Amino acid sequence: MPALRQARVCDHGAIVECVQRWWTDSRSPEQARELSLLLPRLFLQFFSATSLVLEDDCGIRAFLVGFHSADNDTEAYIHFVGVAPELRGRGVARDLYATFFRRAAEAGRAEVRAITSPTNTGSIAFHRAMGFAVERGDREIGGLPVHTDYDGPGQDRVCFRRSL
Repeated sequence: MPALRQARVCDHGAIVECVQRWWTDSRSPEQARELSLLLPRLFLQFFSATSLVLEDDCGIRAFLVGFHSADNDTEAYIHFVGVAPELRGRGVARDLYATFFRRAAEAGRAEVRAITSPTNTGSIAFHRAMGFAVERGDREIGGLPVHTDYDGPGQDRVCFRRSL
């Protein structure tokens, strides 16, 4: 049975490998490798205490990389979440988020934020189902508020906010 634990710096290589393997169902191997670059080692060096790993005898089965804001003591942020394809749709991500929410609230955080690409309809639906509100953007794409060039030129994002 999988066990949930705090992430560790030594998980970095395995998490990157998971991203590169798990996302090939929706991306080319090169695109999955590029996606894994969103998880540099520094996230686990500095935010392992607020990040989560679900593992069993087969290794890492899911993870959540998140942190508490250093600049705003009422906010937390979920940066990246991954679930093994064979476990998707079973509530694993929901449980990771719920654990993160609980721990953030226990640490005095009142709000959690997250972002996604406007083309990631699954992520948008998931965040809405988890109680996140979509923040007003500077334009709309298909009726969805987006923040133009949020992560650089051509990198528009949908921004979410959830009260705890």
